[in-house]
Amino acid sequence: MEDIHLTLFITGKTRQPMVYVPAGEFLCGAEAEQMTIAAFYIDRFPVTNTEYKKFVDATGHDAPSHWRRGVWPEGLANHPVVNVNWFSANAYAEWVGKRLPNELEWEKAARGVDGRLWPWGNVFHPTLCNIRSEGTSPVGFYSPAGDSPYGAADMAGNVWEWVGGKTSPLRMPLRGGDWLDGSEEAKTYYRRMHTPNRKNDFVGFRCASDSASPLQDGA
Repeated sequence: MEDIHLTLFITGKTRQPMVYVPAGEFLCGAEAEQMTIAAFYIDRFPVTNTEYKKFVDATGHDAPSHWRRGVWPEGLANHPVVNVNWFSANAYAEWVGKRLPNELEWEKAARGVDGRLWPWGNVFHPTLCNIRSEGTSPVGFYSPAGDSPYGAADMAGNVWEWVGGKTSPLRMPLRGGDWLDGSEEAKTYYRRMHTPNRKNDFVGFRCASDSASPLQDGA
């Protein structure tokens, strides 16, 4: 993987930074099958409690069940929002002017083109992600060392992330692993399936977009 100069982009109401993932081939899945996808943009970080509250306040959408009087627990403003099901994640993405990434997009954003097992490479480093811990960490806490080749942070551990695709009444995919699980679940190709109505304190999401505008150079 060549070194990529990180340029941040922006789209949507909450004006959160996104990174660019170019079109082309990449190695996908446990068998490293070659796939080709179009270019897209993906949020640099998972959606935080602060960002999700803007959506709740603007739309009247239900707040996560662990919030009290519409406010997240103390100290978690910059942590990923959790206890959000697939439908709420999708509703947020639509409200903000984005969408959920599909599985191929999420995986390429996490692993680059060379089939790496974790966003940073093929050797696991427990100091580069949040696994087997007591709870979520602030987004970007392990950045930039734990970032993907394109500059996406927290794509291993912290929270599982809902991804888009055809909605099933039975199961929808999650990617990335979480703070409860280990290094295997944090691999770039690992997937878990949950019912779309399920809410957990280890499941969050990030958004994607087909277009964006430059925000700033460097990172």
